[in-house]
Amino acid sequence: MVKRAHFGILVLAYRLLSYVVYMGSPSASSGAGDVEAARAAHLEMLSSVVVASGELEPRLSTPSLTHSYHHAFEGFVAELTEEEAAALSDHERVVSVFRDRALQLHTTRSWDFLDTQSGLRTDRLGRRASGDVIIGVIDTGVWPESQSFNDAGMGDVPARWRGLCMEGPDFKKSKCNKKLIGARYYGIQAGSAAPTSSNASLGAVTAAMTGSPRDTVGHGTHCASTAAGAVVADAEYYGLARGAAKGGAPASRVATYKVCSMGGCSSSALLKAIDDAVSDGVDVISISIGMSSAFASDFLSDPIALGAFHAHQRGVLVVCSGGNDGPNPYTVVNSAPWILTVAASSIDRTFQSSIVLGNGNVVKGVAINFSNQSLSGDRFPLVFGAQAAGRYTPASEASNCYPGSLDVQKVAGKMVVCVGTNSMVSRRVKKLVAEGSGASGLVLIDDTEKDVPLDAGSFAFSQVGADLGAQILDYINSTKNPTAVILPTEDVKLFKPAPMVASFSARGPGGLTESILKPDLMAPGVSILAAAMPSTDKADVPDGKKPSAFAIKSGTSMACPHVAGAAAFVKSAHPGWSPSMIRSALMTTATTRNNLGQPVASNTGAVATGHDMGAGEISPLRALSPGLVFDTTAKDYLNFLCYYGYKAKLVRMVSGDAGFACPRGAPSPDLIATGINYPSISVPRLAAGKAVTVSRTAMNVGPSNATYTATVEAPAGLSLKVLPERLVFSRRWTTAAYEVSFGSAGASKGYAYGAVTWSDGAHSVRTPFAVNVV
Repeated sequence: MVKRAHFGILVLAYRLLSYVVYMGSPSASSGAGDVEAARAAHLEMLSSVVVASGELEPRLSTPSLTHSYHHAFEGFVAELTEEEAAALSDHERVVSVFRDRALQLHTTRSWDFLDTQSGLRTDRLGRRASGDVIIGVIDTGVWPESQSFNDAGMGDVPARWRGLCMEGPDFKKSKCNKKLIGARYYGIQAGSAAPTSSNASLGAVTAAMTGSPRDTVGHGTHCASTAAGAVVADAEYYGLARGAAKGGAPASRVATYKVCSMGGCSSSALLKAIDDAVSDGVDVISISIGMSSAFASDFLSDPIALGAFHAHQRGVLVVCSGGNDGPNPYTVVNSAPWILTVAASSIDRTFQSSIVLGNGNVVKGVAINFSNQSLSGDRFPLVFGAQAAGRYTPASEASNCYPGSLDVQKVAGKMVVCVGTNSMVSRRVKKLVAEGSGASGLVLIDDTEKDVPLDAGSFAFSQVGADLGAQILDYINSTKNPTAVILPTEDVKLFKPAPMVASFSARGPGGLTESILKPDLMAPGVSILAAAMPSTDKADVPDGKKPSAFAIKSGTSMACPHVAGAAAFVKSAHPGWSPSMIRSALMTTATTRNNLGQPVASNTGAVATGHDMGAGEISPLRALSPGLVFDTTAKDYLNFLCYYGYKAKLVRMVSGDAGFACPRGAPSPDLIATGINYPSISVPRLAAGKAVTVSRTAMNVGPSNATYTATVEAPAGLSLKVLPERLVFSRRWTTAAYEVSFGSAGASKGYAYGAVTWSDGAHSVRTPFAVNVV
């Protein structure tokens, strides 16, 4: 409660914050499906709590709803005091009440690379795909004029589609077509309370989103075209990455839901978008958004986890980015078991920015720059940042291109060399510092993020690791007048090794539970070319060029729509498969080998583990014929909630299953690993002398009369037994159960990784495991 002066009189005013009131699955009496009835019921509940909350002074505003959820699940969003939120949380029909917070965006050759890695032909298997699959992209909106959303040759929109093409001042209904079949946006709703100063960050997000489905950031357009963009010949980014751009499911339809602006994403709007997308009729939802791993939320107060649960109930697969907080462990987000969580990898293309030293040596760095420097042009004096420190500035700050650390007179017109020993100063800031000081270019010596080229625009920039950086510093110290130029970037195709786990890609285990192996799998997320809104910032456009219709971006944000597109591709060939079956097919057919035939590595060069890449790199074509699948059922997920620690009454409210009872032994986090039919295995605790047995049930989706035999990959010291060792299926759609028993026989403490692979000679069904030896 705060005090305000009003016409000279001191009055009491309650601070209002935006809260999400989540009520679980719709009940028969809730008015589900009837928009007005549902809103009326929610407003009645809100009003009753406001009246009964016992406030000493009247509210300064009438209670109203910002959003009302009434399709896949029930709930609403409203401006509340802390007392009102607490009162609502005690209501018998309410599952949880949580703050409406701002979420973060997790911000073509890639599909050709995936096809090459699979060893199969796209044209042959792709004929099985249809245009009836609809992908919903929840992000920053869409730039509808992009050729990636051209509907040439597409058939009629599926009759089951119930979505909208919302209008705005800069977006007409005619912008939608047979490819881009829907576009919604979520701003401040009519009659809702304005965001308060105490919720300023979220207020900035919602205010910036009001008015149109049009993308003003570029992130959503990039993601949507990556998932299902039409084929665009001769796509390129100012001459780089030239080739045909296409989505993973170019025959699929796209519907966009704008919940984000440059400032972030409204969690309540995202929840509303999932609710609408399910009702609209989408088959796959792509969400490249999440919380920071430092603020992991409980499953029943996480808007993405809640929305995804109910989408899965309705047969909609939700694919989410795992986050960009890597490479440290316990950083993966969006890790609920009903979410397909995606890590990011590199592809077989890199962007080379060569540094030519005055002694003729050429050092090959990494960056995207469109400078006008050349071999035949002027050489620029080369200076180490520490040698160009401003007055009273520590050399350590100047060597890191710390803001304000460089002496302009010592830097102007010269090529500056800086290091990355201070993690508080990002590469982009260093570039701006050098550029603002009048430097002719910047050489950055830093192994961090070296696998992800920085787009420096027209400024000459190149990044090298410590070893090559030492050569440059040695050259500076070896001559009185060192010089250098940085050549414009050129793309290098067929780069090896690839894929590699990106440095930024968030790693497991999951912070909320280690009993589910996360991330689930990996997809291209480094330097991905896809459609974008044309930039209006002159700094982003090389001299003499027009704004590009495509952009090169990196992040698990880019990996996520690759998997969404792959899932749509599988769905189009197998329309009757459940979301869990599609996820299983993608996971069990993923590859763990790079284009050298060696194990996929992380950015450090070490062999990637299940906590780095999940089951491995997606192979969409192989996923069309996985042989066996693991169908994680709705009951599995409800049991998960029980094992995790939620009471049966709460689980019944979430699921809408009045007859559900928690299994014997709940709550017990250890039972999650052993009893949930997941396509991977995670044992968070294996003590010496005590075995842990995990059960799984496989379904045959291949030919009848199939026999599968198990093989095991396990590190030394970890004992592993599979029973039975052979699975026999007389017919398609039949199931067979088996158990995997783990024991420690002198294994080193910590996580051990391996896999159980079932094969019938034509299919290899690989289920990775992670076992923590304590």
